Amino acid sequence: MPGPRKILFIQTAFIGDAILASAMWEAWHAAFPEDEIHVCVRLGNEALFQDHPFIQGLHAWEKRGRFASRYVRLIRLGRRLRQERFDAVFTPHRHVSSGVLARLTNAPIRSCFDQHPLRHWFTRTAPHGFKKGVHEVQRNHRLIEPWLDSATATMPRLYPHSRGSIASMPEKFGVMAPASQWATKQWPEPKWVAMCDALEDKIRCIYLVGGPGDAPLLSRIQQATRHKGVEVRSKQGLLDSAGMMQQAQWVLTNDSGPMHLASSVNAPTVAVFCSTTPDYGFGPLSSKRVVVETDLALDCKPCGLHGHIECPKSHFDCGNRLEIERVLSALDEVS
Repeated sequence: MPGPRKILFIQTAFIGDAILASAMWEAWHAAFPEDEIHVCVRLGNEALFQDHPFIQGLHAWEKRGRFASRYVRLIRLGRRLRQERFDAVFTPHRHVSSGVLARLTNAPIRSCFDQHPLRHWFTRTAPHGFKKGVHEVQRNHRLIEPWLDSATATMPRLYPHSRGSIASMPEKFGVMAPASQWATKQWPEPKWVAMCDALEDKIRCIYLVGGPGDAPLLSRIQQATRHKGVEVRSKQGLLDSAGMMQQAQWVLTNDSGPMHLASSVNAPTVAVFCSTTPDYGFGPLSSKRVVVETDLALDCKPCGLHGHIECPKSHFDCGNRLEIERVLSALDEVS
């Protein structure tokens, strides 16, 4: 591919997946700074990449609604993408929708994983596989590696643009992200309350972060704890939360999107893994990081890659029996 070129990256999965995919365009831009980079994500996740220093095109797919209407919008998006005349398209997303978009671009180079259901529509495939000790950013890097000089993956990165929300914050504060889309990924609510209580004399302020849908959970934790410095931040944007994490003494989170937000700004991170395991390759990447899991020998853990709406065994021992003392010790380790 003679340069400069026009490159598209497609990742229309969840927030964490989009953040991890950012390592791909970081690596590409470092190798080919003159190339024009475009990114396609699900609607809502484009907020992660607003005011980005080198992304020149940001495209979003509205995935909500009925199947037929979603795919009508997908086809329309694909036709708009074709008009961009991309030289290459890369997608770590392993679903039909990304294959349709990539094919509709008509780009001469289209790269996906060998597990993609529409891999025959691509010009190149790379192996995926959940090998222990291999992080998702390393797997994603395989998609672009033939065009780069390095086999080493780049770290994911976001660029928080708003500092106004943290200008008046105390010198030392912690950030907690107690929510998760999957119930079995979420450390139980009473544990978060107990953590706030235990930190009452250790840190002046704790910010509970999440989306608007997480507000009830965050408010219940704030109301239940005796720590007077706990504040809820459920209305701020994703980049504002990332900027807050960047300034925090530590971030305490479940295995969820906020964990990857923390990685993207290299915030000291303690990640609680309940039903899942970092062995799948989705753990924290910050230079200061600790993963905390139960020591119990549970034959049901992990019970899946993404978690469940409820515990398949009904006891949720992976979360209920993970004690706060171990998490407190982990916070001391990264602080």
